[in-house]
Amino acid sequence: MRKKIVAGNWKMNKSFDEGIQLVKEIIELYAQEVKSQTYVVIAPPYIHLHKIQPLLFDMPMIALGAQNCSEMSSGAYTGEISTAMLKSVGCDYVIIGHSERRQYFNETNDLLAKKIDIALTNLLQPIYCVGETLDERNSGKLFEIIESQLSEALYHLPSENMRQVVVAYEPVWAIGTGQTASSAQAQEMHGFIRKIIAKKFGDELAENISILYGGSVKPDNAKELFSQPDIDGGLIGGAALQARSFIDIVKGF
Repeated sequence: MRKKIVAGNWKMNKSFDEGIQLVKEIIELYAQEVKSQTYVVIAPPYIHLHKIQPLLFDMPMIALGAQNCSEMSSGAYTGEISTAMLKSVGCDYVIIGHSERRQYFNETNDLLAKKIDIALTNLLQPIYCVGETLDERNSGKLFEIIESQLSEALYHLPSENMRQVVVAYEPVWAIGTGQTASSAQAQEMHGFIRKIIAKKFGDELAENISILYGGSVKPDNAKELFSQPDIDGGLIGGAALQARSFIDIVKGF
């Protein structure tokens, strides 16, 4: 049975003290209110990681994640963070290939494949992001784009490693464009992603991999989205910066 996961990507937000306070509030609300078997991943900026990890000792359903990693293991790469470093401060997950990394930092599928490999080597579960832009959707190439993002970054993996990967679908065309993605559109793409994974790795593996939705999930649409058969949770941005809204999304299951 695949995991239900809600991951909070804080992006470049929250001072050190603000971040620690937010985590404490999330922990308290989760313990009091969440009754489902829903896993939570908290992905703050790097400065918070070492302090958050001990706060999660008694919270087996809440894991720590990083927002990015280097494809290099170590060396003279100023400003980079290795997967071994992330593991050493208690990370279990790392987000790889977020649309902002692709757009602003020109990360390619080939580079992301290397990041996935080194994350798995250091026992981190990649949350691998895929998604099409508005131009790509309007051109009718949306499925072709998603398939290439999956095949070029994941198809080289052996099945035992692929089982450790979480996929997140981000409809880039519906973020900050005034367009909105319906739950039916989200389900359509999630179903397609699961079909593509099944074609390469088999039905059993595809049925057990978690596919998250990253398209402006909020408390008022989480339940509808999470009720779709191929949507196994969310990769949450802005709504993850407030404990109340984040936990209300988690309660969407």
